[in-house]
Amino acid sequence: MAVIFIFLDGIGVGKRSPKNPLSNNGWHSFSKFTGTDGLDETCGEVNSRDILFKSIDANLDVEGLPQSGTGQTTLFSGVNAAKIAGKHYGPYPYSTTRHLLEKESLFHKVIDIGLKPLFINAYPDVFFQKAQKRDRWTATTLMTRSAGISLHTVDDIREGRAVTAEITQNIWKKQLMLDVPEITAMDAAERIYSAAKTYDLVMYEFYLTDKAGHSMDRAYADEIRDLLDPFLVHIFDGLDEMDTLVISSDHGNLENLSIKTHTRNPVPLFVKGRTSYFSNAESIQDVTPCILDLLKGE
Repeated sequence: MAVIFIFLDGIGVGKRSPKNPLSNNGWHSFSKFTGTDGLDETCGEVNSRDILFKSIDANLDVEGLPQSGTGQTTLFSGVNAAKIAGKHYGPYPYSTTRHLLEKESLFHKVIDIGLKPLFINAYPDVFFQKAQKRDRWTATTLMTRSAGISLHTVDDIREGRAVTAEITQNIWKKQLMLDVPEITAMDAAERIYSAAKTYDLVMYEFYLTDKAGHSMDRAYADEIRDLLDPFLVHIFDGLDEMDTLVISSDHGNLENLSIKTHTRNPVPLFVKGRTSYFSNAESIQDVTPCILDLLKGE
C-alpha cells in the first residue's frame, strides 16, 4: 500500500467563467473526481467509497493573498505556517517557519513511523548551482534535503528513476540542451507507479500551473493543461487498487486569468482510494495529518 501525493501549484476552485481555464471539459482528470466538466465552484462535493472531491481552505485565517512559501509549508507539515509568520509569505519558506520543513515535515513524520518517502522530481545542475549559492531552497526541496533524502539529478532522469517538472522532459532537452530523451505522459506515470512499489509515499510537484496563472495567457494555460491532464489521467486510471492518490494545491491562481495575482479561493482536494481518511479535511493544514493517519492505518 502506497500514497501517491501530487502537488499542483496554484490551482483554486473559482467561478465558472471564460476567464477560468479549469472550468471546461478539457480537464478530463479533474472531471473524473467532480463528475462534471472540469473544476469550478459549481462542482458539488463528491464523497464515495473510493472517490473524494471537496474544496478546502487555503487562507488559513490570515488576511491577504495566500503565497507559496507559507502555503506549501502548511500543506507539507500540517501546521499553520501563515499564522506563525503572521502573514502570507512566498515564494520561498519564511524564516520563522523553515523549522517546520527542516524538522517536522510530512517526510520526517513518515520516516518516524518506519516508512519510506520519495520526492520523485528531478532538477538540472543549474538549479543546484543557484540554490546552493544563495542557500535558498523551495519548500519541497528543503523538506526533502532536511529529511536526509537526496534530490534527483539529470542522471536519475536518464535512468528513468525520476520525473521532471514539466513531465515530458521537453524543456530539459530543447531549452536546457540536456542529453535526455523526450517521454510521454504515460511514461512519466509509469515511473510513478514503479516508485510506489518500493516507497510508501511518492510525491510529485507540478509548478507550471502557477506560472500559467501569473501569465494571464489563455493559450499558455491550455498548453499546460494539455501537458498535465494526460499525466493525471494515466495516474488515475492505472492506480493500483491498494494505493491511494491524493492531489491538492497551496493557493488559487490559474482559475482566474483576469488577474495576475493569487486568489483567496479554496483549493481542491482530490482523493482516489481510501477516501474515508480525508472526509473531514477542511483546509490545507489537514492534508498531511490525513496522509499520516492513512499510512499508519488509524
